[in-house]
Amino acid sequence: MTSRNAEEIVHQAATAFNGGRPDEARRLCEQALRRWPDEPMLNHLLAAVYFAEGHLRQARVHVETSLRKAPRHGPARLLAARIARADGDPGAALAHLDHIGAPASAGINVVLERARTLDRTDHRRDAAAAWHAVLHIAPQNREAMARLGRIAWEDGDLATARAQLEGAVAGDCPASTWFDLGVVRQDLRDHAGAASAYREALARGPDHAEAAVNLGIALQEAGDTEAALVAYRMAYKLNPATFGTIAMALTSAPHGRLWLDEDGLRRSLSA
Repeated sequence: MTSRNAEEIVHQAATAFNGGRPDEARRLCEQALRRWPDEPMLNHLLAAVYFAEGHLRQARVHVETSLRKAPRHGPARLLAARIARADGDPGAALAHLDHIGAPASAGINVVLERARTLDRTDHRRDAAAAWHAVLHIAPQNREAMARLGRIAWEDGDLATARAQLEGAVAGDCPASTWFDLGVVRQDLRDHAGAASAYREALARGPDHAEAAVNLGIALQEAGDTEAALVAYRMAYKLNPATFGTIAMALTSAPHGRLWLDEDGLRRSLSA
């Protein structure tokens, strides 16, 4: 180890990490920690490197070491909360967030992390309140809209669910958000709108077999059985386990077909 102090090494390691060189950042931190094992910033940075690589146990050890020396350091607390949530420990994550301060005075990253963590618990009302707090700070946050839409759908409030989810898909969003919107529209008997949402879900997640099944159901409900069969074939090829759902949909819907020969239906779906 040279005479460079820990702060200089932290800066160099952070530059390496931010520059897409995590191996170099880890090496610098590990070397420096042999000399300064309790240095909080070195432990914080090494925890961030391990977290980015998915090594949660090592990440927790180093971030906790950092916090023992600097317990009031907000960024370390936030990192510790993220690591704990990823490690399936929402209680520990919330405890770290409580150390940062009240949600009203916290930044958006802290409020967002609290909402994500509460989503991992059984406290649905608290989770909804936390997502509303996110929207209060960042009214266009699409993740919050998507989660509130999902919660509203689970509560049977389809109008609110639709409004939130349509706000969420107004910009870039994952396939899951479009899928949830499709489900809500389908429950509202908007089959064309549901089909459009499922197609968007498949455009973003081409392996989303459930979206393909639901697309088939929506098209079938709209009376377009041929297009529904195309969607069902897609779903079956993506996941043969969808066969039972497809068979039930084809035989029970008003615009379905009666398939008495299971093997024949399998051959048709495999075509």
